[in-house]
Amino acid sequence: MIENRLTRLAALSLPALLLCACRGGSAPAAVPYAYAAPLQALRLPAVRRTVASGKIKYIIIIIQENRTLNNLFLGFKGARTATYGYNLHNQKIPLKPVVLETAWDLQHNYEGFINSCNGTGKIPGTNCRMNGFDDQHWNCSTPGFPKCPIKNPPYSYVPNVETKPYFAMGKLYVLADEFFASDFDTSSFVAHQYMIAGVNPKSSANYPETVWGCPGGAADKTDALGKNRKLYKFALVPCWDPPTLADELDEAGVSWAYYASKVKAPPSLACGTSLGPDVSKGRAGIWSAYQAIKHICYGPDWNNNVFSPSTEFFAHLSSGNLRHVSWVTPTYANSDHGGSGSKTGPSWVASVVNAVGKSKYWSSSAIFILWDDSGGWYDPAPPAYLDNDGLGFRVPLLIISPYAVRGLVSHTHMEFGSVLKFVEDQFGLARLGASDTRAKSPAPCCFDFTKPARTYVSIAAPFDATYFRSQPLDERAPDDN
Repeated sequence: MIENRLTRLAALSLPALLLCACRGGSAPAAVPYAYAAPLQALRLPAVRRTVASGKIKYIIIIIQENRTLNNLFLGFKGARTATYGYNLHNQKIPLKPVVLETAWDLQHNYEGFINSCNGTGKIPGTNCRMNGFDDQHWNCSTPGFPKCPIKNPPYSYVPNVETKPYFAMGKLYVLADEFFASDFDTSSFVAHQYMIAGVNPKSSANYPETVWGCPGGAADKTDALGKNRKLYKFALVPCWDPPTLADELDEAGVSWAYYASKVKAPPSLACGTSLGPDVSKGRAGIWSAYQAIKHICYGPDWNNNVFSPSTEFFAHLSSGNLRHVSWVTPTYANSDHGGSGSKTGPSWVASVVNAVGKSKYWSSSAIFILWDDSGGWYDPAPPAYLDNDGLGFRVPLLIISPYAVRGLVSHTHMEFGSVLKFVEDQFGLARLGASDTRAKSPAPCCFDFTKPARTYVSIAAPFDATYFRSQPLDERAPDDN
């Protein structure tokens, strides 16, 4: 079915894609905790005709943690970065190098965004001056944590000796320097909902108290956004049923998979085919955005399409069973998250990219690498106010494909929904929400389908897939904020 669908899409494509000019009220009601309605009861958007190249059949979305573009890509040629910022007193603060492997973290939640943005608008977090990063919290120099390496930890960048694999990808393919989080509250939980559904269900904010969704039950609450970004504490049960990209893919007969790490949690906190643990599958506490989607958490898709650990991706790839759309998330150690005490994130990403590049799937693949929120690190680019939930701070986006424009720094304004729009357009799917409807697709700017597929060039990194396959299991959640 998938080949026929792609053939029909190719017949609709334009002779050539033009490259864009770019260079170098009250709180929402709580959701009751109950078994989901059958999938066929969902109101999926109508399938839409679209313009696609017909050349992309496999899309891999690699989601890393908590870094701004300025923090990871300072000094990248052609990218708009800054070597200094300003604090609340409008004092110039030169950025200092801070390694990836910190044992401490920065504030990254609703309050952290509002403080760092230091906006002048009547609605919190609007008209950002981007000079309040010293008005957030960090846990170094507190009991139990090491002393801060610099006076103003948010005003820092990762030294290039640790980000070489990312720089190499950007130089060979595409780095987008105008890519923003679709949500402003810098929560991984909310960000990942945008990456599977293009929406923030029930306008949630911050992070669930215990797990990532339905298995936590009615006691597991998260905050909610009311009118004008008023925050309602613990107002929602993070378990809901919006249409997701997975539902559209299922309907269209397009295969998909979500690869996520197992996190330490009681066996009762598990998705499965019924309300209760699915211990036989080892699925207790999978760090997957689909845990918050009732009909997937407790339906057949969970066992068929959600895999753990994330290294299962390598097995599927080598056995010839790569799904047409894949989400790949890291362990905490491999996530780039502040506080992980590790610097293996760039190698992890390179190992996934290299595995695809050396496989039979390369000539028909597109890989998107993005970071789900800012993590509290400084960035000079003020986000636009598009709706009550967004936009959030600027984060990196790398695009790897044999059709990606070589060495392009894209200045096209994009957000999380841009990646969803690209997927939707390749497979003729409908828009899901505000984010993917309004967002610009990276296809016209960042791809050139008029040229033949480029031969893959391997990305050098300290660790390869063999290392990650044998890496001890890390059951810490990649993010808890």
